[in-house]
Amino acid sequence: MFPHPSHQPPAPARAFPTGAPGTAALTEHVLSTGHGRWWTDRAERPRAVAVSCGFHALLAGDPTAMTPADLAPLADHYVEAADRFLPLLGGAFDRITPWERMLYIHRVPAAVPSVPRGVRVRRLSADDAPALAALDPSMAWIHDTWDGPAGLASSGLGWAAFHKGRVVTVACTRFLGSRYEDLACATVPDARRKGLALACVTRLTADVADRGHTASWCCSRDNRPSRLLAWTAGFRLDHEYVHHGAGAAGSLPEIAKAA
Repeated sequence: MFPHPSHQPPAPARAFPTGAPGTAALTEHVLSTGHGRWWTDRAERPRAVAVSCGFHALLAGDPTAMTPADLAPLADHYVEAADRFLPLLGGAFDRITPWERMLYIHRVPAAVPSVPRGVRVRRLSADDAPALAALDPSMAWIHDTWDGPAGLASSGLGWAAFHKGRVVTVACTRFLGSRYEDLACATVPDARRKGLALACVTRLTADVADRGHTASWCCSRDNRPSRLLAWTAGFRLDHEYVHHGAGAAGSLPEIAKAA
């Protein structure tokens, strides 16, 4: 596949929906923020297109226009695509794992909870990049759609709970769309069950509404804590879907691995 700089998206971006909730807002996020990458099967009049950001990827177009080797850049990504792409995905990676997901839309106002003494909840600023970078590496996914801590901190689209100068909970817009903003939240293990996630998410959700957008929330069907947080914060189930976890690329030519 031919890579395209994120600031020069190919015309087939029109193949993806606009104004959609959940991970479907990924395309608009890449277009509006410049974080992410595009690929097409050929430079002129492409027949198939892929877009990725934060280890999530969307595919559209004609799967027969690509070979399994073309998908090498999407190894170790979570891929959403029509069923017609499944044979191609199966040939591209050493494993493809279906993952049942749930998509929630914010429907019900929720009260902002109080937080424990000594904890402050506020909007992130650019100065908070070092505090985000100090999070355990297992939490780095929270800022991967912003190309790292500095991107999220300066976006104006994140809230965090601080205790003694340390970030203990982060809630942020993961994918910024034209109508919906898909949210995510992460809390350090020793600060869980204290209402900090709910405090951050309710403030962020109000922020989203002030921008004239609607918040969405995606999580695994098996992630009961995430589902409970979403429900308590006023999100209600819209639909269920499946995306696929792509493993390592198979036995591919070196040029494809370097794409």
